[in-house]
Amino acid sequence: MNHAADDIPSDGELVRRAQAGESAAFDVLMMRYQDRVYNTCYRMCNNREDAADLTQSTFLRAYEALGRFRTEARFFTWLYRIAVNLALTHRRRARLRRTLSLVGSDEQRAGHEPVDAHQSAAPSNRLQAQEQQRLLAEALAQLDEEYRAAVVLRDIEGLDYAAIAEILDVPVGTVKSRIFRGRMMLREMLETAEEHERDAG
Repeated sequence: MNHAADDIPSDGELVRRAQAGESAAFDVLMMRYQDRVYNTCYRMCNNREDAADLTQSTFLRAYEALGRFRTEARFFTWLYRIAVNLALTHRRRARLRRTLSLVGSDEQRAGHEPVDAHQSAAPSNRLQAQEQQRLLAEALAQLDEEYRAAVVLRDIEGLDYAAIAEILDVPVGTVKSRIFRGRMMLREMLETAEEHERDAG
């Protein structure tokens, strides 16, 4: 009566076959879960094109790491974690870009906002802070993606090294190195930008 159901291989069986070199087994896993992964990514980034790219990246990442997957674990849970980590990284970068893009419009909105006592007492401080944010945004945009992601996750999102390592799928030592090098490059770019601003002024 249930022969058809019995003939459907489990995730664990498909993983074992894929780990043994049967690429068609991984194709079955991908077809089994691609819609769920896509829907998860779409809910997190709210963009169909980005969700499709994230879905593709999720399965590519899973395929590359399949040899390290423990078959006693649930495949979909493992796959879901990869998808969520990729989507979180994408969302944080997008959120940072949106946040930093608002800096340039603050001056335009300032004339329409009520000015409180603190603002009126120290308008130069507020403008200086806006200028520093603008320079930081430009410097971050120039950083290589790997350094930018590490610096943003640590210094803006405040995540610990272990969480960043899981999100970026790299060792903790690599995370620390990227953060250190990214901060150094940012500092150099900011110093150069400030010098140019002073010279132009």
